[in-house]
Amino acid sequence: HCMTEFLSRKGNNIMRFFAFLSLLVGFVFNPVLAGDLKVGDDAPTFSLPDQNGEMHSSDQYIGQWVVLYFYPKDDTPGCTTEACAFRDEYKVISAQNTQVVGVSVDDVDSHAEFSEKYSLPFPLLSDVDGKLAKSYQSLVDIGPINFAKRHSFIIDPEGKIAQIYRSVNASLHSQQVIADLKRLQTNY
Repeated sequence: HCMTEFLSRKGNNIMRFFAFLSLLVGFVFNPVLAGDLKVGDDAPTFSLPDQNGEMHSSDQYIGQWVVLYFYPKDDTPGCTTEACAFRDEYKVISAQNTQVVGVSVDDVDSHAEFSEKYSLPFPLLSDVDGKLAKSYQSLVDIGPINFAKRHSFIIDPEGKIAQIYRSVNASLHSQQVIADLKRLQTNY
């Protein structure tokens, strides 16, 4: 009898946990937020260190296109796939007067290891406090856990948002960005 009661209570707790978890997942991964950035809005500005400790400011990219991509964690499968795809297409993207800039909440040392391991030719900005990711509505912040969502933005030479990606396929994203850059630059 005690075992049945224990399992019954435990089952209720498990069901409550999964109900909470499903609400949490729905909240965290819901792509529609009040006050969402829109195409044509001024891109939130930044000044952050890259994997070499060098500061990068949004002002230094005025006059060129920027692919600002947020990713959850250095050296994890999806993030590595996405970074290596941008690496492999970097010459094509650079030829379009475009700079690729990766951002996560990992620190400079983590970015340095990740960048070196995969020979990444573009800056990875360290947004350890998550302020930049938050300004792009791309931060998951659940108490002690925070990370950037896999979102990307194309910013035009005037510093305006030209394209927003809230749903990103890590292995196909660089190709999608190249196609969208061609279209956007033709119509610019």
